[in-house]
Amino acid sequence: MKDYEFSVRVRYAETDQMGVVYHGNYAQYFEMGRVEWLRNLGVSYKWMEENGVMLPVVSLEMNYKKPARYDDLLRVKTILKSQTSVKIEFDYEIYNEENHLLTTGYSMLVFVDMKTGRPIVPPSYITEKINQLL
Repeated sequence: MKDYEFSVRVRYAETDQMGVVYHGNYAQYFEMGRVEWLRNLGVSYKWMEENGVMLPVVSLEMNYKKPARYDDLLRVKTILKSQTSVKIEFDYEIYNEENHLLTTGYSMLVFVDMKTGRPIVPPSYITEKINQLL
């Protein structure tokens, strides 16, 4: 499972006056994708944080191809790009019900010790699962 997909319906509150998804909301869709990707791998953000590990975003890119609109059912695809030293990188693709590619994205996250705030090597319970995918 190098990639994971889930669906989300666009809510009215996520759109502007034209009924188009506000650009800042795509970052939330990407976050939902990462959380569910990890959960499907057997790791939850909540569990990581309870064990002293944070995973903040340090880089985020988005490319808009076509607008998503109110009430669209979106398919968010999260793809593991790489995991090296203290970083993990993901690519994203968002499609509508007609399977049109609407948005692509990329994010880089860093494993951080919650006590020190410093980057750390990912815990072995994560690297073992990720290494099985690569």
